[in-house]
Amino acid sequence: MADAIDSTNTPTPRRKPKPEKTSVGGRELSPATLMMGHGFDPALSEGSLKAPVFLTSTFAFENAAAGKRHFEGITGKREGGADGLVYSRFNGPNQEILEDRLAIWDGAEDALTFASGMTAICILMMAYASAGDVIVHSGPLYAASEGFVSKVLSKFGVTYIDFPAGASPQDIADTLDRAKCQAGETGGKVAMVYLESPANPTNALVDIEAVKTARDAVLNKPCPIAIDNTFLGPLWQRPLDHGADIVAYSLTKYVGGHSDLVAGSIAGAKHWMDPVRALRNTMGGIVDPNTAWMLLRSLETVELRMQRAGENAAKVCAFLRDHPKVTGLGYLGFIDDPEQQNIYDRHCMGAGSTFSVFLNGGEAECFRFLDHLQIAKLAVSLGGTETLASHPASMTHLSVPPERRAALGITDALVRISVGIEDAGDLIADFEQALEYV
Repeated sequence: MADAIDSTNTPTPRRKPKPEKTSVGGRELSPATLMMGHGFDPALSEGSLKAPVFLTSTFAFENAAAGKRHFEGITGKREGGADGLVYSRFNGPNQEILEDRLAIWDGAEDALTFASGMTAICILMMAYASAGDVIVHSGPLYAASEGFVSKVLSKFGVTYIDFPAGASPQDIADTLDRAKCQAGETGGKVAMVYLESPANPTNALVDIEAVKTARDAVLNKPCPIAIDNTFLGPLWQRPLDHGADIVAYSLTKYVGGHSDLVAGSIAGAKHWMDPVRALRNTMGGIVDPNTAWMLLRSLETVELRMQRAGENAAKVCAFLRDHPKVTGLGYLGFIDDPEQQNIYDRHCMGAGSTFSVFLNGGEAECFRFLDHLQIAKLAVSLGGTETLASHPASMTHLSVPPERRAALGITDALVRISVGIEDAGDLIADFEQALEYV
């Protein structure tokens, strides 16, 4: 393996070939094609077609000068970060290949991976927020995200203001103006605008373009706009194209796609990533090599899996929409609100396969439906090959105060469903028989 090390700038057997082929015959290669090899040269790893799992805690430097240079980058004494591999809390071959490929899907300059989606979100927020600062966020958020802002960051002098996912451009601008005034009173700044779109679990959309316009108009010093794109990414929405600066994922969901791993990521311009990378270097939280390797496997089929799941969801929702025991659907393929439809038309390339269904009654009726499912699994999470169903009000969002849940539309009648890649007819039959018990 040592033969592959040819300079102090590439002290690793896996460094990606430069330049990489991103076009053939003048045709730009699609992300689906690039997932098969981008960022890895088999010649640098004994000819292995797939990247091996690099299980090591530390990496040997070619010489002392190379070690010094890498640590100058890691510690911030020199811009640009480490030129090679240093220590597995900072970087690793599998993690770097994964980050290279994740950035492609969102058209990002840089990406970072983490041990979970919440690790990614928490380190992201901590990297940008200081005492006296205000975070502006949309609502609803995943309960753990909202709880981290309201219950954890608040202990360190960070406050927040939120607006509903479907807020108008004027309401968004007014919220940012209030946040700016609040930050001025505490000697801080608006540290971040954090969005979740579609929102979990209601599927309400946020107008990303309106958020960027308001941010640029209201704030003297623009803060990053970050968005959790887990429900639609990376296939059905590209938030960086519409004004977001940072896109976050629970890679556990569609990217991993097999309900067998936990991981997270963020992506964006390098200058937005650098502060987060520095804090991750200190705290740890980088995804482990084996999980990174599994995600590389999953990225090869993410487009196929998501397309099939999306087609299934459209068929399932067409059945559910007309069922007499269903009072409503939070599915992006059937939007009733013109403003939400307008956002969808501008921002989204598909309706996704995770949606909310509202049943006649409340918790008892939802529990009977869930308990009688035979194909769909009663479990939290989403984006796997199997269909999952859960009751957010009593499960994922139980920690959210009841009055807050009510304001956000997370009622006892709501069931969240993530459709998988089974036969659509079989799923419809399963939902039909389970609804008989409602």
